[in-house]
Amino acid sequence: MTTQTTVIIGANSQIAKALAKQVIGYPDSQLIVVSRNIDFYQSDEFSQAMLIQVNNYQESEIDMAVERIKQANALQIHQVFICHGVLHNDHCQPEKRLEDFSAEAFTEILTANTITPMLWLKALVPLLTGKHPCKVVVFSARVGSIADNRIGGWYSYRASKAAMNMLLKSAAVELERRAKNIKLISFHPGTTDTPLSKPFQRSVPDGKLFTSAFVAQRLLQIVADTTVDGAASFVDWQGQDIPW
Repeated sequence: MTTQTTVIIGANSQIAKALAKQVIGYPDSQLIVVSRNIDFYQSDEFSQAMLIQVNNYQESEIDMAVERIKQANALQIHQVFICHGVLHNDHCQPEKRLEDFSAEAFTEILTANTITPMLWLKALVPLLTGKHPCKVVVFSARVGSIADNRIGGWYSYRASKAAMNMLLKSAAVELERRAKNIKLISFHPGTTDTPLSKPFQRSVPDGKLFTSAFVAQRLLQIVADTTVDGAASFVDWQGQDIPW
């Protein structure tokens, strides 16, 4: 059986760690993780994984990380998970009204949620292009759906995810012409019990707050079931299409 490779980028998030724990147990598989912090992976469980630590997510660091993957002769990369995402931090909070909008905060959110994943995609496509199918998942959010926006707010986060979706749609049109083996998936994980969602979990209905392990399991199944069709998909944790 041919060895297949999974690449997880932004691998220090809770969902990324859950993905890694499930993928590492696959037979005939290779795992590559990329993160600024790889402490979680310093254990016997991941002794066979390739760990790539980056200083930051500037384009030069991204290019060097992809070059390391290339030099490692990773065979048949069949799935890539780009797990970057920022909703809030010590100096950025989701806006509740127009008066809360800040150019500085918007730029930071846009860089993390839109520009950085796009730089990874730009650097990876030459490595991924080939004859065997490869599925690339970028973490998005339902609130990035323009059609589904009925309550407003969260200006920066919504806009960053909507922009990412548009970029993926455009990239899919191009790749359908020159890299037909690559499938792009924009993924909404649902509300997951992670630091990103902690401040907002009180309003989550019973049964709708998911563990990272559950989301990882669902995502891996969705990727396995998805066909390479030359179009970008925007799906939730159930595998259901979300309107763009």
